[in-house]
Amino acid sequence: MAEHYRLAILDDYQRVAMDHADWGSLADHGVTVTVFTKHFGSEQEAVATLADFHIIIAMRERTPFPRSVLEQLPNLDLLVTTGPANASIDVTAAADLGITVCGTEGSPTAAPELTWALILAFARNLPMEHAALREGRWQSTVGFELAGRTLGILGLGKIGRRIAAYGAAFGMTVVAWSENLTAEAATAAGATLVDRDELFRRSDVVSLHVRLSPRTESIVGAAELQLLGPDGLLVNTSRGALVDEDALLTALEEGWIRGAALDVYNHEPLPAGHPLLSAPNTVLAPHLGFVTAESYDAFYGGALEDVRAWLSGSPIRRLRP
Repeated sequence: MAEHYRLAILDDYQRVAMDHADWGSLADHGVTVTVFTKHFGSEQEAVATLADFHIIIAMRERTPFPRSVLEQLPNLDLLVTTGPANASIDVTAAADLGITVCGTEGSPTAAPELTWALILAFARNLPMEHAALREGRWQSTVGFELAGRTLGILGLGKIGRRIAAYGAAFGMTVVAWSENLTAEAATAAGATLVDRDELFRRSDVVSLHVRLSPRTESIVGAAELQLLGPDGLLVNTSRGALVDEDALLTALEEGWIRGAALDVYNHEPLPAGHPLLSAPNTVLAPHLGFVTAESYDAFYGGALEDVRAWLSGSPIRRLRP
């Protein structure tokens, strides 16, 4: 190991990383901290910028670390991701290259609360009404109520179970599907187990909460969107690649579904001119699901703990292949 360590904190868009952990305390361990507030435009830019760093703190999946990047970072010893997992880090490649990868805890409530905010914002047309009010117009649209409607949850894990509870609190009927979900587990969460097609066919609102993997990529395509139908709302605060984006754009343009409330996208940050930015019947957020003070305390505080533990020779929360 080097006697002096260069640590990079990536993608600090709001310039708050230094406020959520005592990074200055690492100076006694020979660690200097550099914060990057802008997203790297390419893999080549990331490699060129990070080649001299020994420790990298990655904010979720904002900057990917495939094998092709890791192989070009010869000084990298420790890679920390905020959150307990990161699909954009090739953990196998890291292990092959002798790079330790660690994670952190996160907020259990930040993403579910943002999910419900998007649902309510869409149901009552809040973005449109907000803009209209500022322009001097009063009551421009007619919304719809959630009570009495059916909420479909694709993926009844930790987040999905919270969404089920929110739906029940709003008087909704809750149905759920995930690959290994049992009827007993669904009932315990206040939901009814249905098959995937039935979930889309029956639901007025479908919210996605499955983990992205080769099996779940594009799990929502044209067939599912057509089953959801012209009165259905698709909500995605999980990962953009769960949805076939071309099919979604067609569904929005041709009215297959009522609309979509999205926090995640195939390409992030969403580039200027992207067709979703002009698609009808959408409520869009810039991946805010984890962006809360409480979540950042857990992320950055945990990342600092990971660095200290690694410096002491006893890494914690290691991610392994």
